[in-house]
Order: sequence, then structure tokens, then C-alpha cells
Amino acid sequence: MARVMVVDDANFMRVTLSTILKKENHDIVAEAADGAEAVKLYKELNPDLVTMDITMPVMNGIDAIKEIKSYDPHATIIVCSAMGQQKVVVEAIESGAKDFIVKPFDDSQVLETVNRLVK
Repeated sequence: MARVMVVDDANFMRVTLSTILKKENHDIVAEAADGAEAVKLYKELNPDLVTMDITMPVMNGIDAIKEIKSYDPHATIIVCSAMGQQKVVVEAIESGAKDFIVKPFDDSQVLETVNRLVK
């Protein structure tokens, strides 16, 4: 079981992802609607894992990943985005994300990725 923060500007996406993770008894410790809120909450809560959308207001996911990784180089972040272009995936991984999940979510893929990274 991991302490997870779910970051996405769409509430229904946060709810969907939280529901999938709760099925495996992961603890959703926070939700954020933008990258700036995610960075603030990460520093307060130090979750085991962050799921991060890319396209968000205020601060995008790439910038949030960079800021979280500069604060905590060991942060475990999974990018969750509908933008499956290779360039975005590469940029997210280069910024410090550990993996990438494409929307719409496939429950088994989400759980396999999360469980592999939090063991």
C-alpha cells in the first residue's frame, strides 16, 4: 500500500484514478488540480507516489515534476496524460518521471505500473 497524490486538472480524472488505486488499498493522501498545488502538497505530505497530468493551468506537469525532483530527487512520479506523443513522454522521463500511463485509464495497466514502482 502506498501513500499517493493524484494530480490532474479534471476532477473526474482524479476521481477515476483514485477509485482505481483504492481498489488495491492505496491511500490517496492528496489531490491537486494544478502543478503549483502539487508541489506545495508534495512538500507538506511527502507521498510515496505522485500521478501527474501534463496539461494543467498555473503550472504544467513537466514543470511540477522538475520542481518536485529538485526538492526530492527520490520522488516517484508517474505521468498520466492523454497526450501520448513520444516527445511528451521523453520530456517527462527526462524531467524525472519513472513511467507513463495513457488516458483513458486501463485499470490493470494503472495498478501494474503503480505496484511495480512502490514495492
